[in-house]
Amino acid sequence: KITISWRAFFFFFLAVFIPFVFALGCGPHYDLAIEEFCLAKFRLDMQDLDQRQWCSWEDTVELYGELTNCTYLVALKMGCFWPNRLVDEFFIGVHKHYFHDCSLSGRLLRDPPNRILGPFIVVPILVTLLMTALVVWRSKRSEGIV
Repeated sequence: KITISWRAFFFFFLAVFIPFVFALGCGPHYDLAIEEFCLAKFRLDMQDLDQRQWCSWEDTVELYGELTNCTYLVALKMGCFWPNRLVDEFFIGVHKHYFHDCSLSGRLLRDPPNRILGPFIVVPILVTLLMTALVVWRSKRSEGIV
């Protein structure tokens, strides 16, 4: 016979069922609302900018702040907590579309030239081969070691 205390049941209920209730409270209606109200305005504002300015934080910080505040206000009006999983996924989508080529410094990232990258690849390989050869050579000359 399995007995479950009320305390264990209570913690199980909190851990398992409460997150589902909150997730359902901010379901597709919240996602649709931030798409319609917030993203629509953000799209228009970003279209007004030249695409080369999208990676400039000075040019987009106000628009991004308005988008963030809009998602918060919509969540507040709908009784959802903020931030939540849906708003995180929403901002990931925004970043993938508008800021995917931007780095933290605002410049595009690229590999260094081969003349710089080459030694960083070749030297560790040569050291590894040299150390392996040294271990093999030293293990074959074991007669003088006590």
